[in-house]
Parts: sequence; C-alpha cells; structure tokens
Amino acid sequence: MLFRNRLVHSLRSTNRKPHGFGVFMQFKASISSLKVAWRKDPKLDQAIEDDKKWKHCARVVKEVLNEPGQVIPLHYLEKRRERLGLPVKIKTFLDRNPGLFDTYLDRIRPKSEPVAFVRPSERLRQFLEEESRIFANNEPLLVSKLCKLLMMSKDKVVSADKLVQVKREFGFPNDLLVNLVPKYPEYFNLIGEPGEGKSFLQLVTSNPEFAKSVIELRAEEESRLTGITTRPAFNWKLPPGFFIRKEVREWIRDWMELPYISPYDDVSHLDQSSREMEKRNVGVFHELLSLSLYKRVPIPILGKFSDEYRFSNAFSNLFTRHSGIFYTSLKCGIKTAMLREAYRDGELIDRDPLLEIKDKFLELLAEGHRQKAEHLRLQKQMVQEDMKMMAGSNNELDYHKYEEELLEEKEDAEL
Repeated sequence: MLFRNRLVHSLRSTNRKPHGFGVFMQFKASISSLKVAWRKDPKLDQAIEDDKKWKHCARVVKEVLNEPGQVIPLHYLEKRRERLGLPVKIKTFLDRNPGLFDTYLDRIRPKSEPVAFVRPSERLRQFLEEESRIFANNEPLLVSKLCKLLMMSKDKVVSADKLVQVKREFGFPNDLLVNLVPKYPEYFNLIGEPGEGKSFLQLVTSNPEFAKSVIELRAEEESRLTGITTRPAFNWKLPPGFFIRKEVREWIRDWMELPYISPYDDVSHLDQSSREMEKRNVGVFHELLSLSLYKRVPIPILGKFSDEYRFSNAFSNLFTRHSGIFYTSLKCGIKTAMLREAYRDGELIDRDPLLEIKDKFLELLAEGHRQKAEHLRLQKQMVQEDMKMMAGSNNELDYHKYEEELLEEKEDAEL
C-alpha cells in the first residue's frame, strides 16, 4: 500500500505513466480501496423531491384501502401519521388534497358517540378502475419484468415476500402473487404461503427473449442503425463540476475495457473480489434500476436481495465508485441509487409505460385542487355580493336619515 501511494504521488508529480502501471493498478489495487468522494447532484435530488408529495398521498390511499370495508376513523388514521411519514396532521392533509377521500360521521360501536370516518371518494374509485385497466394493458411487460428478476438471481428463485415489498419500485400490482403469478404456470411456481417469511417464487422456464439486458439491446439497436457491430458497454459520464482522482480514472478506463458480462449469465465461476465480478455486479444493478419505474431504487431495498444476487456486504460503495454510471442521492433521509443515463436535467427520458398510473393519479389530485379553488372563488364572490348589498342598504338608510334631518331643520326654522 505504501509503495502504491508513492507511485501515485510520483505520477501526480511527473504526470508520466510508468510502463505497466495500468496492469499494476488492475491486479494490485483492491476494488474496495478505490475511494471516490460523493458529490451532490441537485437536479437528480430534485427529481426525488418532486415525487415526495404524491407518494405521501399514495401511502395514505393504500392505508385506507387495506382497511376492512375501506373505511377508517379519522383519529385512527391520525395515530398512524408518523408511520406514514406525513409531515402534517391528517385533517390538514385532507384539506390540502381534496378529492381523494370523503369524510362522514358514524359510530365505531352501536352506543358510542359519532366520530369522523374517512372513505375513498367516487373520483378515487374511478381512478382505481383506471389503474386496473393500465395493469391489464401492460401485463406482458409485468410478466417480463418478473421473469427478468428471477433470471438474474442465483438459483432462479427469489423470496416472494421480498418481491411484495418492492412491488411499488417495479410497478407490480398489489395482487401480484394472488392473480398475476397463477395465470402463468409456464413461468412461475409459488412455493409456500406468502406472508410467513418462507415463501419463494421460482422460475419454471427461462424465455430467451427476456435474457437480454438493456445494455445488450441498446448495442444491437446501434449496430442495426449504423451497420457497424457495436459491443455492449456502459454509458459513463459525469456532470459538469464532478471530478475523480487520476488513479481512479485509470482503473475505470481499464475496467471499462473488460468484456461486458450480462446479468443473465451464469457467474458462479467468478471470484467475488475480481474485476469481472465487479463488472457483472454493475450490470445487475444497471438492469435492476432499468427495470424499476423511476430508474432508481433505495439502497436498503436493494440490500434485501444480497443473497439472491450475490451482492457483497459493501455493495453500496459500488454506486459512488462508478459515479459516471450511478448517483447516490441522500434526499429524504435515505440513500437512493439512481441511473444517471435515465435522466436529463432531472427529468426521466424513457418513461416506463406503467407510469401512466402516476399521471392519472396526479390528474385526480389536480382536479380536486381545481374544484376546491372554484368553490373558494364562488364563496368569495358570494361574500362580495353580500357586502355590496349591505353597503347599498346602508347608503339608502343614510339617505333617508339625511332627508329626515333636513325636514326637521325646515320645521324648526318655520317655528
């Protein structure tokens, strides 16, 4: 290590690259010793911030829908506010997001005092029907996503309970295991009972059409368009103002020259600490993020699948080490891995078809705000009209009073 540090210092001083330095760095420098400083990317952070409000709404909707009869006393919901991550009280939340729920009075028990209850509004129920339609239209996409997640795993088996926990990240419906999986016995075999921690989803048959990563499909498309064979490779680009140390750049350059390893290939023969395994792991994370709805997934959620995908305990360092491919956001108090190439100026470039659900949900929220604004406008208009009428009445009273005073003065003068 001391010798390597002196060599690096010499490189910086002379700006010369000694013969064999690239090979030295490749085989002597351990991957874990390559440190890259984290730098904030405001545009990618803002992408997460922009989604925070509607995600809060989605959590509350899910909470109410999971209740028996899809109704819940308002004060019960208030007690769950902290767990739902809401920064305001439930009453304030309902006022800020009109159109999601209806409130009404009812009794919890036959002889108890009536209390406020919350239930889905008619517009929310219409949205839920639209959501079911979108899921149905995109069922082939959902099946391919699920197959891909299983095909990348170590034994083509993934914990069913873990899949349920990440369904929102990948756009899977709530009834993933109940309705979708049983419809495709040629692909999936559910082992055990979900919810008990010992259920697994097994891939029955691998479809060759699903065994190509986004990187490979992109290379094939470029080859088709240009007529020149393009080998699969990662897009590696840092935004303006981002820099990494020279020795890391050298390592990355040599690492990028290694052959691409598909996340769907068998890598049981690879050493966990090898550069080739690093290449494979980057490919897996790239594919996982590409399959996700927003091309980003919280790192703790990815960590749940360490066994299935052969991730090391220090896997999270990979995202900063390859900061030209990934970005680690610290927004909202959680580390989130993001795919740089998927965003331009903080906006998603290639949107997942299932994001139509989010668009419809945002339309629902916007409609609620428009109706509330119109209601407030009409109320204000009525108040203004009442004030004008009162002002007119007061003026008329003042005029009559003035006439009476003039008459009294005239009578006094005649006397």
